[in-house]
Amino acid sequence: MNNALVLDFLGQLRDNNHKAWMDEHRADYQRARAAYTQLVAELLRGAARFEPDLSTLTPSDVMFRINKNDRFHQSDEPYKRHMGAGIKRGGRHSAWAGYFIALEPGGETYVGAGRWMPEPAQLARIRQEIHYNPTEFHALRQSPELLRFFPQGLDTSQTLKTAPKGYDREDPDIEWLRLKSYFVWQAIPDAQVLSPDFPQQVLGAWQAAQPFVRFLNEAMREE
Repeated sequence: MNNALVLDFLGQLRDNNHKAWMDEHRADYQRARAAYTQLVAELLRGAARFEPDLSTLTPSDVMFRINKNDRFHQSDEPYKRHMGAGIKRGGRHSAWAGYFIALEPGGETYVGAGRWMPEPAQLARIRQEIHYNPTEFHALRQSPELLRFFPQGLDTSQTLKTAPKGYDREDPDIEWLRLKSYFVWQAIPDAQVLSPDFPQQVLGAWQAAQPFVRFLNEAMREE
């Protein structure tokens, strides 16, 4: 595992984010991607110990491409500034909640878990589950173990301005029912990314989020 190589390459890419530079440094990119693949493989092995559904996945199933998707990125930079992976049942593009890791220099690395911007039908099922089982939901989102790794709790940056259809604006849980995503994340400083126990720290955070992830996946499951 050589996270320093990954961060160094991404730092150079940040300052030279254009195709001509990438073409000239394609071998450097391949070395950095190989190093990131080693990290993801180690994390997959560790995650499969508490999430058996992940045991059949390979790094290529979960790693995102570094090329930007023009539909979702407004910047004219052709490449992402990070290397990322979505570790969840069915691979990176599946609709299930899961676990995330993205390396980016300058303290922009993050570890996350949950479901970011689910499809409308999934979102409706999550909201319904929260409405039916608020006690369980609040216990999970306020779990001391979860908050130890994700002290800010659920990301509230994506939310409706009013109550979702079918819910009362005075509902005691309306703050949580208005969310468009059910996701926790934490930024990681470079020094921590470079520490030998970084994979264990990531796995500890994911395991702390596992009950929350399972709550979301049970909610999204179609009967």
